Amino acid sequence: MSETLTYEIIQKYEPILEVKEVHQMSLEGFIRYMCSPECLLFKEECKRVYQDMTQPLSDYFISSSHNTYLISDQLVGPSDIWGYVSALVKGCRCLEIDCWDGSQNDPVVYHGYTLTSKLLFKTVIQAIHKYAFLTSDYPVVLSLENHCSAAQQDVMADILQGTFGDSLLSDMLDGYTDKLPSPEALKFKILVKNKKIGTLKETQERKGLDKHGKVGEWEEEVLDPEEEEEEIKESETEDMFLSRVKQEKESEILKIPVITVFKKKKTRRLKIALALSDLVIYTKAEKFRTFQYSRLYQQFNENNSIRETQARKLSKLRVHEFVFHTKKFITRIYPKATRADSSNFNPQEFWNIGCQMVALNFQTAGLPMDLQNGKFLDNGGSGYILKPHFLRDMKSTFDPNKTADGDPITLSIRIISGIQLPVSNPSSNRADTLVIVEVYGVPNDHVKQQTRVIKKNAFSPRWNETFTFIIQVPELALIRFVVENPGLIAGNEFLGQYTLPVLCMNKGYRRVPLFSKTGESLEPSSLFIYVWYIRTTNGT
Repeated sequence: MSETLTYEIIQKYEPILEVKEVHQMSLEGFIRYMCSPECLLFKEECKRVYQDMTQPLSDYFISSSHNTYLISDQLVGPSDIWGYVSALVKGCRCLEIDCWDGSQNDPVVYHGYTLTSKLLFKTVIQAIHKYAFLTSDYPVVLSLENHCSAAQQDVMADILQGTFGDSLLSDMLDGYTDKLPSPEALKFKILVKNKKIGTLKETQERKGLDKHGKVGEWEEEVLDPEEEEEEIKESETEDMFLSRVKQEKESEILKIPVITVFKKKKTRRLKIALALSDLVIYTKAEKFRTFQYSRLYQQFNENNSIRETQARKLSKLRVHEFVFHTKKFITRIYPKATRADSSNFNPQEFWNIGCQMVALNFQTAGLPMDLQNGKFLDNGGSGYILKPHFLRDMKSTFDPNKTADGDPITLSIRIISGIQLPVSNPSSNRADTLVIVEVYGVPNDHVKQQTRVIKKNAFSPRWNETFTFIIQVPELALIRFVVENPGLIAGNEFLGQYTLPVLCMNKGYRRVPLFSKTGESLEPSSLFIYVWYIRTTNGT
């Protein structure tokens, strides 16, 4: 620390004039400084947007939610506008909206075929309009799980256009007719993710012919990507599957006019209103078939939604193809249907392979949401994190399971003490306490260490214990500090936690703020630690 900076700190935090005048600092001044934002663990530069925001959308991790309208379970819980408001306030940039036909031609939002309560679609859109850019200037994607009739889809299109106006992206941007635009180019824009009629080029050609904005409808026989896993039948090889798809595509080219009707056996038909289709530009929902199919046929503006169970299988069996796929196409991972209690999977396993939209149930507290909140603290809480170069570079052969070629860091953390740690009984500060330090990242980086237990002292426990971690892929790693009260029978009691990206940590003596299970600040509860890390190129 330079002498000039030292004087500035003394002038700012030293309360005793006589001490300040001789450029010294009293104990009171030092305590004020250590408790200030300047000594927090999280880097100041990471609190603002500092990453390159001019790369294609597919190059970013995007904060995403699942069934955003729910604030409890998936079966009988209430739907509430607060689900959208709270997600947007947290920086979420991809919201899910389940749309169904409502009475009096008024579409509703709820979890279909369940007892969850219903919201009017227009009320949801009005709330999103109000809060969309309160936390972040960058684009919001409305992921529509669309079950509405063509007539009510027309109503949805009118509501979207009437509410968002010029903020709604309804046409291609100049210079982005064959590639995805960047978050910077899409600032303050709302994007609609839904099935679409034909290609962007066909839409432009049709708009040129139809000067009067005439609305039609299209019946496309599709499997809703949110309802069924798209897997090849065991009896059908991938080559056979692709051959069949190619034949179908050739048949489609011969038979499909701009607005058309398909008919296939045993496939549910979904009518898509032209008015709604025209609002889908860079986020066209397209079912995932195989990686080879995507390489041959998938267009730059087509996005896939894959259930967690299928995504997990693919990540184990075809990890290289999966990583390559996410370098080109936006891929959304969503929870399996059996998570009726709105539980979440660990998002880290899908960030490791470059999946952009890893959608979680934001209403459910716990480790997955701690990781979600911690990861998206970075880059000013904008909801967009630029993926590491090895998850963007087409020439990279990165495999999260084989990280020997990376540039690891050696991380040393000394847990010194705690300050007014939270306890279940506010009238007593005599709880036993311990600290767990967890690292989440690629499989080789998953590790956990913990301090000894300090007996009957939650007010000012002291550990003075040092832990060392070798982190192979720090660009993907998160670190989580957890304070617990050890229990003999019911297990440890959670007292507080803090999660952040490893590379967003300041070095030196730092204060770690603590947050409750539901994400509320527990100020002044905190940990006092010392951090140091150094990168070792190519493991040498």
